[in-house]
Amino acid sequence: MSDVNTMRAISQDVLGGPEVLREVRVERPKPRPNEVLVRVRAAGVNPTDWKHRATGGFLGRPPFVLGWDVSGEVAETGIGVAAFRPGDEVFGMLPYPFGHGSHAEYVTAPARALVPKPASLDHVQAGALPLVSLTAWQALTEHADVGPGQRVLIHAAAGGVGHVAVQIAKARGAYVIGTASAGKHGFLREIGVDEPVDYRTTDVTEAVRDVDVVLDTLGGETSVRSLRVLRPGGVVVSILPVGSAEFHEEAERLGVRAVRMLVDADRAGMRAVAELAESGRLRATIAGTFPLADAAKAHELGDTGRTTGKLVLLAD
Repeated sequence: MSDVNTMRAISQDVLGGPEVLREVRVERPKPRPNEVLVRVRAAGVNPTDWKHRATGGFLGRPPFVLGWDVSGEVAETGIGVAAFRPGDEVFGMLPYPFGHGSHAEYVTAPARALVPKPASLDHVQAGALPLVSLTAWQALTEHADVGPGQRVLIHAAAGGVGHVAVQIAKARGAYVIGTASAGKHGFLREIGVDEPVDYRTTDVTEAVRDVDVVLDTLGGETSVRSLRVLRPGGVVVSILPVGSAEFHEEAERLGVRAVRMLVDADRAGMRAVAELAESGRLRATIAGTFPLADAAKAHELGDTGRTTGKLVLLAD
């Protein structure tokens, strides 16, 4: 392979901690029909990345290149792509879970997974937003239909999904209750949370009542316990797609709804995200940026579970 046909990427040969990640040279992909080749400028790192690194998740055994968020420029278009030309700035989420690969200098993506990057967004912001924003958007609008005056409880409201979910819920006119440790309550108020709750000192399911929608970003026992804070007819939307049957059984007993979901690539959702970001109603808080070669350091920070907002790799 000649150099012009290769690229840098972050790969792994075994499952494990951040130390298994390494920079390699691999063949640069070619776009197939209805695909574009994107020159990656920035790509978010999400909890699903470090979970797949450690366990293989949906992807099974390595080697593989992780990364679902992408912001960059179209380098080449496949046959049939009418929406974009080389040089266009785009951002979006690669199809989850099998469209991974943005932790590299180039990645191919279905044209319909991408939208034009607003000029007001830099690549770091645009690379941070897609996966978490689509997750929150699909949970709150498609599965919960959040609207003005509704009471919405968001678990881990300072986290990647949580902090954009707060902003989306506020943009739709909701009253937002958000859980986080006390030290993060100032940040929660800054992004629009009306009622911060310290999950370390407060039993949320005892302290909070009459909620229309719960966004569950934690899973496990939290999913089931969250059902008890709902009004009749309310809904808990869990972004953890697998769990105990008790979640649905308890919801039926209580006369409320329980939904498990997995984020999916979605052009309409990305357009909504772009519009919210361009209007100033949605912004990612950046917990840290790292050169592509330092992906392991980003994973080390992510593994702590203590970050506020998003981690981003820079492929320049």
